[in-house]
Amino acid sequence: MANKAVIVFLKAPEKGRVKTRLSNSLDKGFVLELYKAFVKDTLDAVVPLGRPIVFFWPKNKKKAVTEWLGDDILSFPQQGVDLGQRMAHAFKTVFDAGYDRAVLIGTDIPQLNSDILTRAFENLESAPAVIGPSKDGGYYLIGFQKQTFSSRVFEGIDWSTPHVLEQTQAVMDTNNISFSRVETLNDIDTIADLKDLADDLEDGCRVGRHTRAMLEKYRAGRC
Repeated sequence: MANKAVIVFLKAPEKGRVKTRLSNSLDKGFVLELYKAFVKDTLDAVVPLGRPIVFFWPKNKKKAVTEWLGDDILSFPQQGVDLGQRMAHAFKTVFDAGYDRAVLIGTDIPQLNSDILTRAFENLESAPAVIGPSKDGGYYLIGFQKQTFSSRVFEGIDWSTPHVLEQTQAVMDTNNISFSRVETLNDIDTIADLKDLADDLEDGCRVGRHTRAMLEKYRAGRC
């Protein structure tokens, strides 16, 4: 068994229930297709690594997820009352399955690519943990070595605030867990985030082909 795994957190593809802040400003059907594009591009970044992919989907959404991605994916329901508990459970599940390195990512980072993921795993060869900061004060990627993983990293964090990264780093420092960093990227949650990404595209930023097609529709006003 390969000893490194990629954990992917995703939502079921349901209109009006993905990227809800974007759905308040744009057509819900367009937002759903945009989210699907994000997921496709995330998988395009992960698959070339040749690492096992372990999906974690919202509780009671297995049917919707497997109808979308297929029955042959390795997947588990997310468990926990908040994001921190759900991420801690995911790492425990993967480490209990025999992996000794794991990186967890979401599916709303269109600029994520295979090179960044490769560097994250390379960093885990020497560092106990790795973080990919996001511009909103959180992080889009976090990874651990099995022997240094602690669920305390996910406790006492004010999730969905600009303080997530700062608080997480403080907890790591308190628990003597050193960490490395990869590039800072921007997750896409709001219409301002999407507009910035579309503007960056004109400046030559690198995004996946599925997201690029949706951004071209957005820039043309077809959403």
